[in-house]
Formats: sequence, structure tokens, C-alpha cells
Amino acid sequence: MSGEGPDPRWPIGVFDSGLGGLSVWRTLRRQLPHEQLLYFGDTARVPYGERSPEEILTFVRQILTWMQAQPVKLVVMACNTSSALALDRVRQEFALPMFGLILPGAQAALTQGSRIGVIATAATVNSRAYSKAIQEYSALDPKRFLHPIQCWEQACPEFVPLIEAGETDSQALRQAAECYLQPLLQQGIDTLIYGCTHYPVLDPILQPLLPRSVKRVDPGVALVGSLAKELGLWGLRYPHSGTRTGRWDRFCVSGDPERFAQLATPWLGFRPQVEQVELPVLDVCG
Repeated sequence: MSGEGPDPRWPIGVFDSGLGGLSVWRTLRRQLPHEQLLYFGDTARVPYGERSPEEILTFVRQILTWMQAQPVKLVVMACNTSSALALDRVRQEFALPMFGLILPGAQAALTQGSRIGVIATAATVNSRAYSKAIQEYSALDPKRFLHPIQCWEQACPEFVPLIEAGETDSQALRQAAECYLQPLLQQGIDTLIYGCTHYPVLDPILQPLLPRSVKRVDPGVALVGSLAKELGLWGLRYPHSGTRTGRWDRFCVSGDPERFAQLATPWLGFRPQVEQVELPVLDVCG
């Protein structure tokens, strides 16, 4: 992209409802060490999982309008709920390259198995975004898949509030995990998609509850792998060499910056400086 398009020197924008997108931030920082990252967590309105599609779309429009003004050269929607409910719509409205999680996650799962379970927020599950993406992608090349592709989705409403409260290894989490996984295990899944960017932090809890044969898929890892290739194709890779540190990145939230800094420290390995920002109020209809 050239002319009036994004400048390769601009940062990559990354956003989520809260802490979860930091799992994607870590993968970006590891795989794209030359890039600057701008992270936004909509902590004043987390969790997104119980929100209506209309609310999610409004929130995403506000975040993208703010990010566009920073500016950023592209946006990573590090939120499965936003990716499921808003990505297709806002791609038509904003002149920004955008990456979501659903398609990369579906494609990665199909390389692992044919009986696919998804754990996600209620909003993502209700959208059936993963089931649709898995069926549509597998239908493009049916001879590639030796067995019928099946997908089951399970809403996990307790996970995000507990993680956002700083609980990542509590008895309440373990009990919820056992409850949520049981219906998927009864279906004999061979692959499990972590359909929320908060969930990779729960891997130490979830892994022991799964048979060893079940493959675990983090869509954020698949997304970043795709993004790394696209940056070069679009001419948006940062033009200078050298490795940046996470402390050079920018972290912003809509809620309490001190609380976010405290809770983000274990995710990042350092205490970030966090800014509180006010998102633009948009007159949006339809």
C-alpha cells in the first residue's frame, strides 16, 4: 500500500475488551520484534460476552475511530467476540487493514482434527462464528478431509470476569472449567479451540482436564502467523532493524489504568505505564 495509505513506521493497533488481548500482544512482540504496538483494553465495559451485537458494534466503531486518529497502520482485533460480531461490518466502514481471530482459528483447528470443540463467550457462541467458518473453509476442499467435520461450541460466562478480577488459579475457575468441558468431552472432541483471548492463560488448568490426544488451538498464534506474512506483502513491515522491548509499546484503557497495570504485570513480565483515554462518542445508526 502506498500514497495516502498507512505508513510502515506507524504502530500496529491491538485491542480487546480487557486483559485477554495481551496473549496476542505477547505473540506479536515475540514474532514481530521490530514493530511498535499500541494496545487498547476496553476495561470500563468488560466483559463483552454478555453484550448485544449492537453494543459490540458501537464499541468497536469507537475504538477504531480512536485508533485511526493515533494513527495506526493496521488493527489486530484481539477479541473473539468483536471478531465474530463486528469485523465484517467495520471492514466496510474503515480504510484500515484489519485482522480478526475467527478464520485463522478455524483454519488452524482443521489442521489438527475433525471433531472440534470451541470454548468462548456467550456472544461468540451465539453467533456460531466458529462453526460457520469451520464448515465454510472445509467445504472449499472437501477431498482434503478424510472424516466429516463436526463442531460443538460451549459458552463459558464465568471465565472472563474471574480472570479480569485477577483469578487465574482458583477453585472457582477449576470447577467452572470442569463443568464447561464436560459436554465437549462427551462428544469425543479431538481438538479444542480457545475461542477467547483470555483463555490461553487458563491452559495450566484446562490441559489436565483434557485427554492427551486432544489438540489445543490458540487462534491468536494463528492470526499473528498470518499477519507476519501480510505485512511484507503490503509493504507495511517496519523499515528499520532492531528489537524493541515491550516497555517501548503504548498501553491504553478506558477504565482504571492503575488496576490494569497491576493485573497486566504477570501477563507481560513487567509493569506497564498505562494511559486512560476517552473514546469518541459517535452518532451511529443501523
